[in-house]
Amino acid sequence: MSTEQLTECPVCGNHGFSHWLTCKDFLVSEQEFTIQACQKCGFKVTSPRPAPQEIGQYYQSEQYISHSDTREGLVSRLYHSVRNITVRQKVSLIGKLVPTPGRLLDIGCGSGYFLQEAAREGWSIHGVEPDQSARRQAEERTKMPIVPSIDQLELIQPVDVITMWHVLEHVHSLSETLEWMRAHTVQKGYAVIAVPNHLSWDAEQYRQYWAAYDVPRHLYHFTPAHMESLLQRYGYRPAGRRPMWFDAFYVNLLSTKNRDGKPAYLESFWNGFRSNWAAQRNGGNYSSLIYIAQAH
Repeated sequence: MSTEQLTECPVCGNHGFSHWLTCKDFLVSEQEFTIQACQKCGFKVTSPRPAPQEIGQYYQSEQYISHSDTREGLVSRLYHSVRNITVRQKVSLIGKLVPTPGRLLDIGCGSGYFLQEAAREGWSIHGVEPDQSARRQAEERTKMPIVPSIDQLELIQPVDVITMWHVLEHVHSLSETLEWMRAHTVQKGYAVIAVPNHLSWDAEQYRQYWAAYDVPRHLYHFTPAHMESLLQRYGYRPAGRRPMWFDAFYVNLLSTKNRDGKPAYLESFWNGFRSNWAAQRNGGNYSSLIYIAQAH
C-alpha cells in the first residue's frame, strides 16, 4: 500500500511533527495509525496515511452509514432517526445566514438528504460526492447531477453558501480545497463547516477509542483555535460556532463499541449528556462543532 507523510502543517506552515497518539482502524482494517502533532502550533494530523488512490478501500464497510445508507442494527436506526432532525436544523441555519435562498454547494453531500431538503426550501443546489454508491443515491434523491470532485464542478458563478458536514477532516488536499472554496464563494458569502473537536469531554474520556479520530479516514483533527486560524488563512472571517448536540451521543456509542466490541448504550447516553454539560461549562468544547465563516 502506498502512503503519504505530511511534512508541512496546514495551519502554521511548520515542518516538524512528533508522535501524539496511536489509534486503530476499528471499522475496516484493524490496522494502527499514528496521529502526530505539529511541534509549533499543536495541530493534529494522521500521518503517515494511505495515499489518495488507496484511501477508498478504508470506506468499504456497511457500517459506514453516511455512504451505505444501511438501516441494519440499532445504531444505524438511531442515526437515521436523528438525521431527519439535524437535516432540518442545518437548512434552518443556512436560512438564517442568507434569508433569501440562493446558490448552495454541499461538498461531500453523501446520500443527498441535506441537498434535497434545501432544494425544497428554494435553494439552487450543487453537490460533490466522491463515493459512487452515495453519489448515485444523491442523484436519485435530488434529481440533479452530482459530481465526484470539485474539479469537475461547472459553476457559472460563485455560490452564496458552501457547506461541508463532517467532510473537511477527510480531504487530503486541505489547503487547495479551502483556497478553491474561497475563490468560489461570493463576497460576504459563507462557509459552514462541521468537524469533530478533540478537546471535548468524550475525546478525553475515550482517548484512543474515541470514534471521531476514525483513522485513517480522518486525516486532520481540529480544535476551535486551529479551525479558525485555518479559515482566516484562506480568506474567511470566523462568524460563529454552533454545537452539534446529537453527535456526542452517537460518538459515545461508537467509542464504547471500539473499546468493548459492542455498544454500551446506557453508558453512552449518560456520557453524551456529560459531554454536552461539560461543553456548556468549559467554553463550548462540544464533541462536534459547526463553524460559520464569512468570505471577505
